[in-house]
Amino acid sequence: MSDEIYVKQLISEMVTAIKSHTSANNYYAPLMIGVKTGGAWVANLLHRQLKYKEPPGELNISFYRDDFSTLGMHPEVSPSQLCIDVNDRHIILVDDVLYTGRTIRAAMNEIFDYGRPASITLVVLVDRSSNRELPIQADIIGKSIALDAEEHVKLHGPEPLMLSITNIESAGTKKMG
Repeated sequence: MSDEIYVKQLISEMVTAIKSHTSANNYYAPLMIGVKTGGAWVANLLHRQLKYKEPPGELNISFYRDDFSTLGMHPEVSPSQLCIDVNDRHIILVDDVLYTGRTIRAAMNEIFDYGRPASITLVVLVDRSSNRELPIQADIIGKSIALDAEEHVKLHGPEPLMLSITNIESAGTKKMG
């Protein structure tokens, strides 16, 4: 089975879970927001299949990260794209990989700079189920995996979306599938 089919199957399962979650909680016309870059790719695919009317938003959380200097990250200066008021809205926040929780914390900080949503539902393609640093958990998960500290999962895209696991020490890559 190829990675492209694998990701498509996860997206399909996530769409079903989102429909069930929003229906059970009476969330009508939720606003979908993806975390740049991988989360935005996933959000766009989910958004197309869910057929939401309002375009998905996109967050660039670079300046909200508390760890970019320790990771050697160089924040890319580009604005977030939220073209609607988030006050009292039900937000579906989408990211590609949930690991330490710091990206999601940063994304929520930025969302609250735009207003006070009624709720935030966290949707992730992959949940790395170990090494969480902050008490953040996803409501809807495409796939949970446990990796060693030297392994990293990465989403490649935007089309087709493919997942890979890289071992830093050996620089080897294995496909998820």
